[in-house]
Amino acid sequence: MQSKQNTINRRTVLKAAAGATLTGALPTIVMAQGTALETKAAKLGFIALTDAAPLFVADEKGFFKKHGMTEVEVLKQASWGATRDNLVLGSKANGIDGAHILSPMPYLITTGAVTANNVPTPMVILARLNLGGQCISVAEEYKSLKVGVDTKDFGKALLAKRVKTGKPVNAAMTFPGGTHDMWIRYWMAAGGVDPNKDINTIVVPPPQMVANMKVGSMDSFCVCEPWNLQLIHQKIGYTAITTSELWMNHPEKALGMRADWVQANPNSAKALVKAVMEAQMWCEDPKNRAEVAEICSRRRWINAPLEDVLDRVKGDFDYGTGRVEKNSKFQMRYWKDQASYPFQSHDLWFLTENQRWGYLPSNLDTKALIAKVNREDIWRAAAKELGVAAADIPSSTSRGVEKFFDGKVFDPANPKKYLDSLTIKYIKGAA
Repeated sequence: MQSKQNTINRRTVLKAAAGATLTGALPTIVMAQGTALETKAAKLGFIALTDAAPLFVADEKGFFKKHGMTEVEVLKQASWGATRDNLVLGSKANGIDGAHILSPMPYLITTGAVTANNVPTPMVILARLNLGGQCISVAEEYKSLKVGVDTKDFGKALLAKRVKTGKPVNAAMTFPGGTHDMWIRYWMAAGGVDPNKDINTIVVPPPQMVANMKVGSMDSFCVCEPWNLQLIHQKIGYTAITTSELWMNHPEKALGMRADWVQANPNSAKALVKAVMEAQMWCEDPKNRAEVAEICSRRRWINAPLEDVLDRVKGDFDYGTGRVEKNSKFQMRYWKDQASYPFQSHDLWFLTENQRWGYLPSNLDTKALIAKVNREDIWRAAAKELGVAAADIPSSTSRGVEKFFDGKVFDPANPKKYLDSLTIKYIKGAA
């Protein structure tokens, strides 16, 4: 359940984030002259999820080696909290240099909002690993409701359960301020369910979701695959929605690295991005999806039965309620639809939502922070060298105005207007 290392005190978070001096805490990164790799080694963490597939494939299919990174280690992490802690340590202290990571985490770690004693560890985002592909699941006891995007009836059922049992009801996510926290909060709040008052949001590592639902520890959870499909196969719950039903082709995981590693090894960082790009292209190809699933299922990676992995990697969704979609438009994207490019506008949405829920202060200089953390310039340089098609290279750092299932609109040029349009929120001022 919720560990001490993952528990966030909002006052502490706000103080740390507001106090981070961006120009002082973050190094200026200058690309090295020449093209020689500064190092052939990197330690990259991952969580047992199918959206880490680009790292699995880059390792298994030799893409890291192809680009000269012959000593890359891809290392399983127990939780997102462990990923954070190992990034703070860095490989020189027996930690890791980078990771498959929840897109907001590099920002939360950079500001010190989620680190021990709120000490900042500057991070950068080199690429996005995927779009969409997450799900929100609901316990079997709510099967008759066939909960979907509308949470109004689910909210009433949760209230009735609280009154009847006198016990709290729980929704599990994977890390405070992370993507799954944002999706489940947005989903509940859109239906009038206050995620701070009407239900407890608790932290559970992805591989432990199904076991915790089985023993009744939560009523709903948000996580990537294969854990949603495994829940259905074990007849413990069902899929309410895929998260792209909330926000079509939303950004999800990223390739995040310690900023000091990238500063010391800019050419090696670019080589990592090229390897990951090629792996993303390979993963996206429909003819490779079955093999992607098989690779993911291996003990070394996710260590789950292939039957729990295959269908949703292929884009086929049986929600466990009678709703079945083949080759769903809501399936995870690894490369298509510019999935790999780290749009700055998407990072702004994550920061804005973290402000919405009080994880980050309202006076945070988001523009300056994004300019330091988001290294789309390295992505573009890697794409150019790799010969990526022009159609796959965005012309702007913004994907433009984003529209959500409930009619809300996020204009990156005016995030305050978006915040003002939201009814349920816990915005904090300066610490």
